[in-house]
Amino acid sequence: MESEGTEVSRKRMKPAVEEERGSVRDEAALQIAEKEETEIGVMGSEEMELNITHIFERIERFTNLVSELLESGRTMFKELSNEFEERLIAIHKEEMEKWQEEIKELRLLDASNEEAVAILQNARYLFQNSHLDS
Repeated sequence: MESEGTEVSRKRMKPAVEEERGSVRDEAALQIAEKEETEIGVMGSEEMELNITHIFERIERFTNLVSELLESGRTMFKELSNEFEERLIAIHKEEMEKWQEEIKELRLLDASNEEAVAILQNARYLFQNSHLDS
């Protein structure tokens, strides 16, 4: 029973969708037709056509220039991005090496301090024993 209701609503919606698609097609066809009529109906003098041709050439050159600028901009940003990434990685590596060296020096200092503490404790022990013997 529910499936029949669903089918009915689908059938009701389908013509609306087709009408919408049809109106879009009709509108596009109308615009194309108007453009063709405008181009054909407004045929001017040769001088006017030449001026229009020059404008189209300028449009083409400008479009090519914009395209080239976009491409060079993309290339530049890629190069800058790569350089930035490489430099950032190099800075990180340098800092890590510095901190590793710092850790190494601290461990050497700690070992030296431990050795000095051991020597001082031995000296104290010997000093206390020599006082007790006297």
